[in-house]
Amino acid sequence: MNSRERVLEMLQGRQVDRIPCYSGMGNVTLAGLEQYGYRFCDVHSNAGMMADAAASSYKLFGYECAVAPFDLCVEAEAVGCSINDYEAVNAILYPTIREKISEDLDQLLAYPLPADVASRGRVPLVCEALRLLRQDIGAEVAIGAYVLGPYTLAGQLTDLDKLFKLTYKKPDLVNAVLDRLADVTIAVAGAYRAAGADYLCIREMGATTDVLGPRLFDKTISPHLKKVSAACGNFPTILHICGGTNKIVKEMHGVGCSAISVEAKNDLHKSRADIGQEALIFGNVDSYNVLANGSPEEVEQSVLRSIEGGVDAVWPSCDIWPTAPLANLTAMVETVKKYGLEKWVRRAV
Repeated sequence: MNSRERVLEMLQGRQVDRIPCYSGMGNVTLAGLEQYGYRFCDVHSNAGMMADAAASSYKLFGYECAVAPFDLCVEAEAVGCSINDYEAVNAILYPTIREKISEDLDQLLAYPLPADVASRGRVPLVCEALRLLRQDIGAEVAIGAYVLGPYTLAGQLTDLDKLFKLTYKKPDLVNAVLDRLADVTIAVAGAYRAAGADYLCIREMGATTDVLGPRLFDKTISPHLKKVSAACGNFPTILHICGGTNKIVKEMHGVGCSAISVEAKNDLHKSRADIGQEALIFGNVDSYNVLANGSPEEVEQSVLRSIEGGVDAVWPSCDIWPTAPLANLTAMVETVKKYGLEKWVRRAV
């Protein structure tokens, strides 16, 4: 199997030759940018640069995917937020929200969401980057994209502290807002799919149990993720949530996505015991402490722990931090290649 076949067959629940090593989150690296002489701030606003940077991870260290976009502001910008792009700064600064569209949830509930959200802001630019990636390396690796889950998107559009408080105090209001924002997520997801993405990661990092309890997740977060998942139909989707997710791993699985992605805080052995052998679980190499700031030996040990914990694919726990040394990224991929079959037996489907 080549990388594309391995990833896509695995996402369909079919037998593959070994665990793949890929992601559904950002994969831009300084090593990749240096190849082209690109500045970090420029790759977020130029489709050709975005595609080159995303493809460079496969070309440099064998990452079995290419993913666009790289930042978390695309949907919010398309809805109407202004962003900081840091064009004057020659440093690693991801775009951020400069001005949110509402001060509170009542205002956000009344806000006229654009019907053509998939044609606004940088959504068309990301779509063009995905098309370019398909032309460049699409026969060799799977092309991924990601969207924000409704709750995380709400935190980009309005005051995050107020959102957290009202999730406890006024869950009906929060649910009404999230139902509208799920339509934004669905529209952007559809645009990425039409542009050539092979799979989609739904990033609902704002709904971690580090902040919200399992009961609130079930009542307030899960229904809207189910709506997004159902709208995607049989298109491969992966739900990613940051932080400690063992308390909600059953609910994550129940959303209906093809797979779930968990980060370094997750106890993989417990997750596997809780949701069974057939469920697809991806994770959970620490992106920052290990990949960016550890040694190749530490990377190898982290990958082996993930494999032995029962993952179906080795994923970094979040976006690859751009300064991650090429030696560490290579160690991640090579460790999977070396041990991905020996230490892993695929569950029968």
